[in-house]
Amino acid sequence: MEPHARANPTVITDFSVTPHDDQPAEVSDCWNQIGVSGNQTCRELSRHIHCQNCPVYSAAAVQLLDRPLSAEDRRAWTEHYAHEKPLGAPAKTSALLFRLDGEWLALPTTAFQEITERRVVHSLPHRRLAIVLGLVNVRGELLICASLARLLGLEFRPPAKPVRAVFDRLLVADWNGERFAFPVDEVHGVHRFHQSDLRKPPATIARSGLNCARGVFPWRNFAVGFLDADAVFAALNRNLA
Repeated sequence: MEPHARANPTVITDFSVTPHDDQPAEVSDCWNQIGVSGNQTCRELSRHIHCQNCPVYSAAAVQLLDRPLSAEDRRAWTEHYAHEKPLGAPAKTSALLFRLDGEWLALPTTAFQEITERRVVHSLPHRRLAIVLGLVNVRGELLICASLARLLGLEFRPPAKPVRAVFDRLLVADWNGERFAFPVDEVHGVHRFHQSDLRKPPATIARSGLNCARGVFPWRNFAVGFLDADAVFAALNRNLA
C-alpha cells in the first residue's frame, strides 16, 4: 500500500483503532479524490482496476459500518421504527380468463394444467348426461369432457351482442386430483386482480341456480365472473355421480 499512501498521504491504512468510541477516525474518501470517481491518478488503479477491489476501500466500508451510533442517529432510527407500518395491499389473485358464448368467466390459474386445441369427443354408450359430452384423448389419457356452459346454464342463452369468430380451445383442469376437460369459445390468458375488486355476481350466473360465482371484476369493457373452483368441480362431480 506504499504507492497508495504516497499518492494521498492522508489515507488511513489502519482502521482497527479509533481515537475515541464517540469520535471515530475520519475516513478519507480517496476513491472520490484520486480514484475512479476522482482524477484517477491513484497508482493502485492499474492493479485493482476499480476502487471497489482495493483493500483501502473495503477497510473504509468496515469502519463506516462499525462506527458507534451518535445520539442523533439513535433518535432518528427510534423515530423511524416507532411509526406504525402501513399495511400492504393484499396479494393479487391470478385467474385464467375464458369466454363461454357471450359470457367472460375466470377460474384460479392453479385449477388448470393445460390449454390445448379442440379434440374429437368420443361419446359414452348408455350415458346421456347433459353435462358430460364424452371422452377426449389428451396426451394419451382419456379425460371426461364436460360442458361448463351447460353446468352454468349459459349454453342456450342468446348472446347479448354478436361475438367475433375466434379459435376455440379445450381447457384441461385438475382440482384436488380430479382431472376434467371442457371446451371454451375463447381464451384470453392469465389476468391478476385484487380481491377488493370483486363485486356482486352477475345475474346470468345467479339465475343458473348454482352458487359458483364469487363475484365479478372489471376487465376492459366487460364484467368477468370469477368462479369458485370448489363449487364448480363439486357440481361437476354431482352430475357424474
